[in-house]
Amino acid sequence: MTRDLREGVIRIARAAAAEIIKVYDSEFAVEHKDDRSPLTAADLAAHHCIVDGLRQLTPDIPVLSEESAGITTAQRRQWARLWLVDPLDGTREFVKRNGEFTVNIALIEDGVTTFGVVQAPVTGALWHGGQQLGAFRRDGDGEDRPLRTRVPATAPRRVAASRSHRDERTNTFIERMGECEPVGLGSSLKFCAVAEGDIDVYPRFGPTSEWDTAAAQAVLEGAGGAVLDLSGRPFRYNQRDTLLNGGFIAIGDTSLPWRDWAQA
Repeated sequence: MTRDLREGVIRIARAAAAEIIKVYDSEFAVEHKDDRSPLTAADLAAHHCIVDGLRQLTPDIPVLSEESAGITTAQRRQWARLWLVDPLDGTREFVKRNGEFTVNIALIEDGVTTFGVVQAPVTGALWHGGQQLGAFRRDGDGEDRPLRTRVPATAPRRVAASRSHRDERTNTFIERMGECEPVGLGSSLKFCAVAEGDIDVYPRFGPTSEWDTAAAQAVLEGAGGAVLDLSGRPFRYNQRDTLLNGGFIAIGDTSLPWRDWAQA
């Protein structure tokens, strides 16, 4: 990962964030996709900004975005390298106007998320990194601040609880943790909070898509954490016919007994 490539992707993420804020500050309409998930002009403006920017920056690397249309499974399965993009992660939070939404851009190489950028449009905070790169937070035009997860994660442990996706199994997981403090937070900001050591674990048993997790997984791995499926394997991308993820645990201290907490 060269500096020019890293900074190029960061510029694209910030440009997409600016497009999102234009809509956020207006009276926007909300449509719904076939799966009933919300869609706004901000999703589409950010999508076009990112796809156009990445095609100029790296014309040899294809782009798979949540708002992509016409890309078949057969096509994408031929891509050893690709950009995996969620132009607006947390559209429900966007519609609620609580500020807890992000722009996610990840570089996938042979199924592994090697570099990710997560941009928070409202605060201007940006996280970037990868397992071989380290993880960093950048606020505005400030300097990069290195990130590390909280190890050891002693009690009381802080657990991320989604504002829009809370289910019975998550509640059971939290009860099994013992002394802990649930923290409500939206979108991929939960992963970034784990990377910063502000949260210790984020369990997710409901459906997500690959573009929801890839960029933030790269950041979290760069900070020393992990995103694991319920068998303990790191998440991999563009390896299956479906782009839907199974359940996962995002964790800062991998020695925690998360398997005991996650038992069905």
